[in-house]
Amino acid sequence: MVNNADKKYSLKTLGLLTGNKEVVIEDVPQNVLTIAEVVDDPDKLPYLIEGIKSMEIEDTEKFRFVLLRVQIDSMLHMNEDIERYQKRLYVAQVIEKLLYGEILLAEGKEEEEEECEE
Repeated sequence: MVNNADKKYSLKTLGLLTGNKEVVIEDVPQNVLTIAEVVDDPDKLPYLIEGIKSMEIEDTEKFRFVLLRVQIDSMLHMNEDIERYQKRLYVAQVIEKLLYGEILLAEGKEEEEEECEE
């Protein structure tokens, strides 16, 4: 755990979100810290939803990968702690839907199903 502005963040979570194993907390953008906060404690999502919706995101495509990494990691580790990883998956999907209007992984899955039906 690392502290920043009276908040604690998991280095493992920050590494996942940034895509880097070595993380320097000062280099992590505030919007990623907000996502880290709800990924580590999904029950905070209802209280932070307005702040998340109004986040200033410089590179929206790159930021989407932050959410995608959480979804992939959650699916990969689901059998370890189903409740914890189901909540993390849900949080990442809700945020992605809120910011982008659709869930990238779900869209690909729907297209695959349509192709199989043809």
